[in-house]
Amino acid sequence: MRKLLTVATRGGRLAIAQTEIVISALKKIHPDIRIETKKITTSGDRDRRTVLWNLRDTGFFTSQVEDALLTSDADFAVHSFKDLPTRPREGLTIAAVCERQFAEDCLIATDSADSIEQLRQSAKIGTSSLRRAAQLKHLREDLEPTSIRGNVLTRVRRLEEGKFDAIILARAGIERLGLAKKISFCFDPEQFIPAPAQGALAVQTRSDDTTTTNLVAALNDKKASMITFAERQVLTTMQCGCHAPVGAFARIDGDDMEITAFISDLQGQNFIRRRIKGPAAQAGKLAKKLASQLLHAGGTEILDDLQR
Repeated sequence: MRKLLTVATRGGRLAIAQTEIVISALKKIHPDIRIETKKITTSGDRDRRTVLWNLRDTGFFTSQVEDALLTSDADFAVHSFKDLPTRPREGLTIAAVCERQFAEDCLIATDSADSIEQLRQSAKIGTSSLRRAAQLKHLREDLEPTSIRGNVLTRVRRLEEGKFDAIILARAGIERLGLAKKISFCFDPEQFIPAPAQGALAVQTRSDDTTTTNLVAALNDKKASMITFAERQVLTTMQCGCHAPVGAFARIDGDDMEITAFISDLQGQNFIRRRIKGPAAQAGKLAKKLASQLLHAGGTEILDDLQR
């Protein structure tokens, strides 16, 4: 077994914290290996001005990290799984999906709030996600989703400077940075639906590097892998990209899987939600069927409008 490995990751505090989670887990299984970290600056890290929901390209936060793998400058990479394009890069594979925690979104507000109903009239909510913005407008049309860029700490700071009434972020990132005390409340993921694979960490390797792939595969959590595969399959079938106002959340109950998903127009008025349940062993078929239901119920027209 190789004694020294290099892991590629984005250089922000959250990315490093997530990479350290994976490194720690690997060393528990393989205590003799040494792992060096290679920090990568991605397009998303350099460009702090582009509004994310205006992006047409995928891989904004991942492609340069993947490049390091393909050029053998790194042996494996750690990603927030929700950031990875649903179409895998040729020559690369997901060797493991780590145990998933905190799939839901959370809200941090300047004033005390236990629910979205307690936010003030026409509150200005910072988010970089059309998915979150559409759901906010669907729940309360008076709210004002407003674009916000920067890492988690930057967004929290801008909130504390009074530039927003509240911000919405993935709970997983807040928890991993030790900022859970700042959370005002968490959303029910079956009601305020998260991004596919949100909260999960994906470990990526080169397809032809069987030694590293097999080593990393020991981290794979079967349940997390099944759930995130189903959620991402919804996106794949709908062919809508990771920036569209689409969400998917799956959970396993015994031998069954239940998937909830939605698509919406930008104003949250044409809001289409569907749920499907069936054998977890047929996760892919369930996800495809659910995606087809969304498309046939009006999702195709919504996507067409978004492309104009």
